[in-house]
Amino acid sequence: MQPLNIKFNKQYKAKYLQLAQAIRTAIIEGDIAVGAKLSSAREMAKAYQLNRHTIMNALQLLVAEGWLESHERSGYKVTQTLPIQGSANTKQVPVLTPKAYKFAKELAVPAPAMNLNNYKYNFAGGLPDLNSFPYKEFKRSLSHVFNHVDTSKFHYGDISGVSELKVQISNYLYKARNLKTNDLLVCNGSQEALFLISKAFISTNDFVAVETLGYPPARKAFAACGAQLVDIKQDEYGLCIDDLKVQLSRFSIKMLYLTPLHQYPTTVTLSPTRRMQIYQLCYQHGVMIIEDDYDHEFHYQCHPLQPMAADDPAGIVIYLSTFSKIMFSAARIGYICAAPDVIAQLNAWKQLMNHKNDVVMQLALAHFMKEGAFERHLKRMTKLYKHRYEAMDNTLIALQVKGLPIEYKKPDGGMAMWVNLNIDTANIKKHLHKHSIYLQTESEFYFCDSYRSLKPKHFSYLRLGFAGQSKEVMQEGINIIAEYAY
Repeated sequence: MQPLNIKFNKQYKAKYLQLAQAIRTAIIEGDIAVGAKLSSAREMAKAYQLNRHTIMNALQLLVAEGWLESHERSGYKVTQTLPIQGSANTKQVPVLTPKAYKFAKELAVPAPAMNLNNYKYNFAGGLPDLNSFPYKEFKRSLSHVFNHVDTSKFHYGDISGVSELKVQISNYLYKARNLKTNDLLVCNGSQEALFLISKAFISTNDFVAVETLGYPPARKAFAACGAQLVDIKQDEYGLCIDDLKVQLSRFSIKMLYLTPLHQYPTTVTLSPTRRMQIYQLCYQHGVMIIEDDYDHEFHYQCHPLQPMAADDPAGIVIYLSTFSKIMFSAARIGYICAAPDVIAQLNAWKQLMNHKNDVVMQLALAHFMKEGAFERHLKRMTKLYKHRYEAMDNTLIALQVKGLPIEYKKPDGGMAMWVNLNIDTANIKKHLHKHSIYLQTESEFYFCDSYRSLKPKHFSYLRLGFAGQSKEVMQEGINIIAEYAY
């Protein structure tokens, strides 16, 4: 065999790897024919000016990979059974062209990851104050996990979450929300919870009812699993009962997605009367209710209404919540409470996805809750957010006093306000980006693939979060928004 033209690079891989790669490439491209006998190791060492051991390492690697066969006394040959079409004589190398991927369903290209730290004024509606979390205190809970290691927890198993955390969450839900749980499933945040529910319940072209203005990631999860979304009208008090009745008579709706405590994005709290009416209608029509209680903890005017799931005799409510608003989203801990049969199905789907969650974080959070640190942190943050809630209210009132046509209804709680500027806000986000301001506009909360198109001709609302930044920064940012808008 004629020596290959190889230029060895001292700063690249080891020389035996470079030689093996060159021989491998020559076989694939037909420069060395299938079944061809290679020169002896001694001859190759002389031709390439390499140590014989280097040559042997390369040849043995190719034998191990299946490119070469080693024959006693006759040396090395290219494996006969390789599916190589070309040869050293014909050079008929097959041309392989990429084929189209057959996705079950193509999703839109995801938007580039957004770094909210790049903004000086951050009005993200669900962002907690990350600088106020007691990291040192939580570190003690993490240390406790490793100082009292139970290796059995680190194996596969506990798909629904470690028992220690499930007990703490159950106790907390009963104490804070009057919600008794038979069982629950710990998830990697509420978005995984939404996707699990979608996979378990939604078949292609099933109808899922959603409020006209809603949480975009939830709608996308439903649609990705084949759902047809039916928009239900809203008014200043929340979901419209009359329109829900009409749509239930028109479509075989399977599920209804709600954010009843602080409607996303309008912040409206659904009254007990409407909750009861919705529940009765869903029961009559065989509709499951997904209750997303994403920021229950933060209520300032009065004690928050208990979840719909707390009074669910028919077992039709699937309740989900998250620790992302209390701690930080990187903790990736959310949970689902539902009837035992529902939890069993969701567990099965979760096992297909990822087996289990971050056990260390779960155990640390369980310890954090058990020792009372979680409750202390929650009280501090509620007090802080109420202070910022009042500050945003005062800032908006001051702008109204100046004669600006700003309208809003002060919510009972939550982490944001829904503000009507009474001007077209369709392009305001792009322009305010230049002033290092992040906010969300009304147009972002409609879903383009809904079964009915209830979008208005003009968008005039902003969702302004107050929890994640200081009072001074928030006030300065709102004044910049007002200067630009008017």
